[in-house]
Amino acid sequence: MITICDAILSIKPGAEVMVEGTDINDCRIVWLNGTAEISKSDIEAKINELQADYDAKQYQRSRAKEYPKIGDQLDMLWHSIDESPELKQKYFKFYEAIKAVKAKYPK
Repeated sequence: MITICDAILSIKPGAEVMVEGTDINDCRIVWLNGTAEISKSDIEAKINELQADYDAKQYQRSRAKEYPKIGDQLDMLWHSIDESPELKQKYFKFYEAIKAVKAKYPK
């Protein structure tokens, strides 16, 4: 959930502010050290914008949890190339670079 502070800092990075409460309509916002006030309607609009963007990217967060670790992905890629003479030729530089490390440090 996007907070009031998230929205304020998105509008004005570096803003110094104290927020009491979580509902934009019932909260108390204290602007500190000369930070210019931002209207509650502008803050609410930014909360809605940021929340919509966050919600739209749920698939990214879900995928990130499911993918194998990047090292495992690269190892799977290397083994796929290793099994195919055509791919060895097509991705020669990548294949040879990894092969050299594997040869230097065998299992």
